[in-house]
Amino acid sequence: MSVVVKKDDDLDEEEYYSPFLGIEKGAVLQEARVFHDPQLDARRCCQVITKLLYLLNQGDTFTKVEATEVFFATTKLFQSKDAGLRRMVYLMIKELSPSADEVIIVTSSLMKDMNSKTDMYRANAIRVLCRIIDSTLLTQIERYLKQAIVDKNPVVASAALVSGIYLLQTSPEVVKRWSNEVQEAVQSRSALVQFHALALLHQIRQNDRLAVSKLVTSLTRGSVRSPLAQCLLIRYTSQVIRESNMNSQGGDRPFFDFLESCLRNKAEMAILEAARAITELNGVTSRELTPAITVLQLFLSSSKPVLRFAAVRTLNKVASTHPLAVTNCNIDMESLISDQNRSIATLAITTLLKTGNESSVDRLMKQMTNFMSDIADEFKIVVVEAIRSLCLKFPLKYRSLMNFLSNILREEGGFEYKKAIVDSIIILIKDIPDAKESGLFHLCEFIEDCEFTYLSTQILHFLGNEGPKTADPSKYIRYIYNRVILENATVRASAVSTLAKFGALVDSLKPRIFVLLRRCLFDGDDEVRDRATLYLKLLGGEATVGETEKDVHEFLFGSLDIPLVNLETSLRNYEPSEAPFDISSVSRETKSQPLAEKKATGKKPTGPASAPSGPVPIVDASYEKLLLSIPEFTGFGKLFKSSAPVELTEAETEYSVNVVKHIYDGHVVLQYNCTNTIPEQLLEEVVVFVDASEADDFSEVASKPLRSLPYDSLGQTFVAFEKPEGVTATGKFSNILKFIVKEVCTSSTFVRFPVLHMIFIKHNSSHFM
Repeated sequence: MSVVVKKDDDLDEEEYYSPFLGIEKGAVLQEARVFHDPQLDARRCCQVITKLLYLLNQGDTFTKVEATEVFFATTKLFQSKDAGLRRMVYLMIKELSPSADEVIIVTSSLMKDMNSKTDMYRANAIRVLCRIIDSTLLTQIERYLKQAIVDKNPVVASAALVSGIYLLQTSPEVVKRWSNEVQEAVQSRSALVQFHALALLHQIRQNDRLAVSKLVTSLTRGSVRSPLAQCLLIRYTSQVIRESNMNSQGGDRPFFDFLESCLRNKAEMAILEAARAITELNGVTSRELTPAITVLQLFLSSSKPVLRFAAVRTLNKVASTHPLAVTNCNIDMESLISDQNRSIATLAITTLLKTGNESSVDRLMKQMTNFMSDIADEFKIVVVEAIRSLCLKFPLKYRSLMNFLSNILREEGGFEYKKAIVDSIIILIKDIPDAKESGLFHLCEFIEDCEFTYLSTQILHFLGNEGPKTADPSKYIRYIYNRVILENATVRASAVSTLAKFGALVDSLKPRIFVLLRRCLFDGDDEVRDRATLYLKLLGGEATVGETEKDVHEFLFGSLDIPLVNLETSLRNYEPSEAPFDISSVSRETKSQPLAEKKATGKKPTGPASAPSGPVPIVDASYEKLLLSIPEFTGFGKLFKSSAPVELTEAETEYSVNVVKHIYDGHVVLQYNCTNTIPEQLLEEVVVFVDASEADDFSEVASKPLRSLPYDSLGQTFVAFEKPEGVTATGKFSNILKFIVKEVCTSSTFVRFPVLHMIFIKHNSSHFM
């Protein structure tokens, strides 16, 4: 079945036909019966294998029975002499990854091919064998692999070397015995063999710093001819230079002459690699940079787009730390602003913004006016950030730069692009006092036509903090009150709060603010009316939120550290009495969206108990505050990172659970967010038992059960583990949720949910992947 598929938005109406979209696994498995035909049709078998490989690469999984049947059927294809079909058979066996007892079935056929006179069979058989055999069988074919490494045919030698790179992860002791053969392959005349041999030889010696240094010393004398291998050697050389600089105090850099000589290499890729290596050296001086910058400048005028891109990207990075060293390239980069490749043009303009001087700012702004309309939003954001940095560098030029930001703010663009501009203007207002008046005016102009609610409320909030401090705050009132008349309820409520801030801070405006707030009492939205009523009473002195003016100021301008959902729930549960509502009684723990609303909208709940739609912060303040309130965890030190929530139950289950992993230097805290979805049931003593039998590096040190979990509410239970510091820690955890159900009678209930996988790779104390 052929399906018409849109290939790419940039290719206008161009379409292509895919013969694989829409195929079903069951139908393809039926077609695989052709492998059993007495008279094999090589072409038909290749088509079926192609479909099977497509399904596997698209994420479809075969059951154990299905995989076994396909594997045994595929082994029958070895009787065919068709070279194309044999190559497909090799691919299929490698993708199926047969079990140990199944490997024996195909080993003899692969070993026969490995000693075949056909080089194509030999190379592919080596690759497949090394992917499927274990260490026991590896020792049986080790002799053949050593011979293949020094084989005269470069295809066979490369296959053996690549297999060695793979086997080094599973059987390092065996591969390390091949050092002599690999060193001989490094001298091969084949470019690809030399490249693979150097990569394998470095991996064999990578844990021995002295051995790596000796390897670099021997090879920098000119025995490496392959451009690919030269690029590898340049990388290894720069690594040795960095390590030697860490252990020495100044002096000449070892091997720097080699890097400099590579700038005169015949291969363009080696020249670029050497230039990049020099620019990335720690503490590189202007003298050391000069030859690399000169070479990159020549590539800026190359006819090959890839060379222009590589050169301008490298110069862009250098400009961040050594802008003066790049200024000689400015004339060449100005010609790239009109480059057809928009990535090159964007890098050129941002580099110019980094290296430009105060006198060139106006000229750059004129060049960018037409440039901005031709690039995508993602590139525009990069330019906006560069303009912000330039303005902070030359604050006297804020007028032209602020006008430029204001002009592009009124043009078409997406949310992220507009947000980047608004954020930049706000930063410039805060850091450049003279820019406050013009910056606020530009924001007020933008808010008149702003289509994004988030940006409107952000600007109104900022305007409420900064506007009253200007020389003439009254000129902003019109823009703010227009939002009350013309905008949606969310923006209208924010505008009411902004008006109240002006009334609280500017006495001369208070009568006018009173009039405007009274008009808001007739608004159709409850939130707007409630805010207007509250602020009128506060500004009129009829209501108090504290004993001093400072308390009123804190109420109007301070941040609320209480989750709004918790506050709303507490207010709904508050029973009118003589005792006033005490806001300090509201829980600071983060609550998720009510389950009924979650089911109705079909969306995930917001807040720390759910997966956010945007990037997850490394440390969420609400998580940190919550964990610090638990005595058992206070001795763990500073929270390093919190993961996004991982759902452990299906959406329609009776008890919903997700987990958040909190990472410390020596501990991991699992926060289980549990929700009770059964009406008229109360869950008590809710606790998660974690089976860490498959996580030897972890030991449980503390747990905190949840005492009570009413219907349609969310609560947290915690389990803490100690882990080794500074090493890779991997664990597989099984979880059992235990609780007591209270209805008419009490019974113990257990619920199992899917296995949680945790993988920790600790690079250093500040970075965790």
